[in-house]
Amino acid sequence: MMAALHGELDPFPLTHPEVGDRDAYILFHNRSSAMTWLVESLPGASPGLWSMNDADQDSEADIRRGATRRLWFQVHLEGAIEDDRPLPLQPFLSCIGDVAARLGTLDLHAVQILVPLHSRIATGRPQAERHPVGALIDAAGWFGDTDPRLARRIQVTLDTGQDPAMVPAAPHIPPWIRRWKQAVFRCDPATHQDDAADALSPKLPDHLWRGPGHHRTTLEGTLCEWSVDAVGWLAALAAEAAWQNGVRTPLMLTVRAL
Repeated sequence: MMAALHGELDPFPLTHPEVGDRDAYILFHNRSSAMTWLVESLPGASPGLWSMNDADQDSEADIRRGATRRLWFQVHLEGAIEDDRPLPLQPFLSCIGDVAARLGTLDLHAVQILVPLHSRIATGRPQAERHPVGALIDAAGWFGDTDPRLARRIQVTLDTGQDPAMVPAAPHIPPWIRRWKQAVFRCDPATHQDDAADALSPKLPDHLWRGPGHHRTTLEGTLCEWSVDAVGWLAALAAEAAWQNGVRTPLMLTVRAL
């Protein structure tokens, strides 16, 4: 999985200048380890969800050249990614949000996420007892007391790049999302099919998926709060919607505030 945060980041001053490793990589490593999400090669260690690949913060030189991206993170999912549980996008984004909060004050404009749907395994087990999205619906309770004033109109683009898998899936994704009783994301009819990733720079690299973007669908709606944590929940739901409607290829998912 890979994710990038776009917007403005006002960094905090270093309170301890002698500590030279206070960066996105170290903070993400430490936070995901503390939450037992990181795979660690230690006797008796928790199996975890991912191993570290890379993470970084865009430089002032990049920003002066027009970069809208501020932070990016890449991990490798461990073990079998089975279809009877949701992809761990919410913990991934939650961990990223915690790191951003340690680094500075973030004015988030958009999040772009590469979802490895092609690595998921269809188990063939019956889902009558518990649908994989059930854990997400349970987790939606975390946002139950959100101040209504924090709600934000958003645009969500799901793109399968040069693979046309999104073409037959697109008409079924909005009604699939609406079937679930939850108050985190209200999915409305889209007024246009603009790409939420259009103004982002740099975008996630094409060589990591079947890019550049081409076959896509765009959703619009209201997210209960504009936070990295809530975006992570929505990303997991949207990825599940794509999978349940036949998408088996890497998915580029972009969420942008309107």
